[in-house]
Amino acid sequence: MDAPQINRKIFSSVNSENSQSKDTYFLNSGDRVSYFFEEGAVGENGELLVDPIVSLNKVGHALHVEHPDFKKITFSNRIREICWQLGFNKPAVCQSMYIYKNPGIGGEIISHQDSWYLHTEPNSAIGFWIALEDATLQNGCLQFIKGSHKSGVHRRYIRNPDRESKELVIYDRAAPIYPQSTFTPVPVTKGTCIIIDGNVVHKSEPNRSNKSRHAYTFHVIETENNVKYAEDNWLQPPADKPFPILFERK
Repeated sequence: MDAPQINRKIFSSVNSENSQSKDTYFLNSGDRVSYFFEEGAVGENGELLVDPIVSLNKVGHALHVEHPDFKKITFSNRIREICWQLGFNKPAVCQSMYIYKNPGIGGEIISHQDSWYLHTEPNSAIGFWIALEDATLQNGCLQFIKGSHKSGVHRRYIRNPDRESKELVIYDRAAPIYPQSTFTPVPVTKGTCIIIDGNVVHKSEPNRSNKSRHAYTFHVIETENNVKYAEDNWLQPPADKPFPILFERK
């Protein structure tokens, strides 16, 4: 209810070229708590078209640093243990988001790989997606293409090398086409944690039901063994605020 009342910023994975791609608010959100509204929630003059309680798309991208409750979960021993079991040597948390997927207005998340946005060489990104409410077919549960984590990185979302362009971030190539028949829906109950390989193709449909689908999600990357975080990724940590480390394997 206390989200900013002026300069309301929209987040849309479908129409990114009309919203965050031209917006420094999005580009500079990596080390702070920023608010992003649903595309259908804000009018041409920034006025809210819906109840404020269902107007937000997400809050990001530094809840794991700036908010004590999310920091406690993200840096818990349970998360550290999972990363240890996955073979990380010096994992860092690079971003976090609270996703609302509000009833009737919750937007579609296009088919994508997390490595489009959080690319490392070699690939190391892993997503933790925690269902804070039941995620169903009706309210937009995650859907995955089995085996797609073995198919490489299909495109990148990068800072525009053309400094004169109004497009601050761009995709480096056209969107791949993924047939709907290749996706497997993964409905889960409240409290479930889904661990997502950075190269697996996934998406979620719009929420047209009367039930929300809140989730907390964050991403971890490797920072040792010559793993390099791409300098053209849209998300870049400030020089004085590097990505926080979960642990260092001795």
